[in-house]
Amino acid sequence: MLKTSFTDDKTEAGCDEAGRGCLAGPVFAAAVILPHGFSHPLLNDSKKMTEKNRYLLRDVIMRDAVAWAVASVSPEEIDRINILNASFAAMSRAVAKLQHRPELLLVDGNRFRSELDIPYQCIVGGDGLYAPIAAASVLAKTFRDDEMKRLHEEFPQYGWDANKGYPTRRHRLAIMKYGLTPYHRLTFNCSPDQLSLF
Repeated sequence: MLKTSFTDDKTEAGCDEAGRGCLAGPVFAAAVILPHGFSHPLLNDSKKMTEKNRYLLRDVIMRDAVAWAVASVSPEEIDRINILNASFAAMSRAVAKLQHRPELLLVDGNRFRSELDIPYQCIVGGDGLYAPIAAASVLAKTFRDDEMKRLHEEFPQYGWDANKGYPTRRHRLAIMKYGLTPYHRLTFNCSPDQLSLF
């Protein structure tokens, strides 16, 4: 059972990202403020949920949340500022888009930097511990998956509808055969010699 909050008296926004380890596509992040005491039996770390349940929960979160927002950072910006900073930037942008200002950010992971004047708490594995972070993980993951399915229509040979830009064997073989697209992250190791790992 996920914890509903980190504190008893603050408006908290859960923050998480999706797509950090991908070779292609943007990194997405979400920020979610849930109603006090919110729980749902299917809500969990998005990586531990089925695709069907992720989309079911996305509808619930978007309907019932006090506030939610999603933001992304492009592959070009990822190459310019690196993926760690891009993840921080995406989360900060999502928080800045919230209709209600949170008093505390619950950030999945062990590090965070932001120009936002809002206190934050980093929580390793937070998407499997706190409902607001889990909710953010669901939104970030599903919105990013939707974007990768859209990009798949433009470049179907890379299999992004299935691998979502992650470094699968099929994805690396496609890079070897067709080269890189404008959506690949040029500072990531997209070389085919990594195929020996699979």
